Amino acid sequence: MSNDRAHADHVHEHPTWKQYKWVALWLFVITVVEVWAYYIPALVNSVAFKPSILIMMVVKFAIVVMYYMHLKFDHAIFRKLFVGPLLIAGATLVAFLFLFKR
Repeated sequence: MSNDRAHADHVHEHPTWKQYKWVALWLFVITVVEVWAYYIPALVNSVAFKPSILIMMVVKFAIVVMYYMHLKFDHAIFRKLFVGPLLIAGATLVAFLFLFKR
């Protein structure tokens, strides 16, 4: 009986199937845009290509983490502990882009 009570204390929300379908659709659309952008030679050779691909990559990563890993529905401290290092990693990647640009 105490096991049931302990389980009830840790119950949290989960996305609905409708939300999962929308998330999958958005991930699909962003992936199609990424692949489509790669096949445009003028865009690939432009300065905007790498930052736009990185932005789409980060958006997809955030969507996956928030919904499929349920971080959106966990306690706020977990989001802060995850997003802080993510921002540092992203800033490092952007710095490397500027450091090693052609």
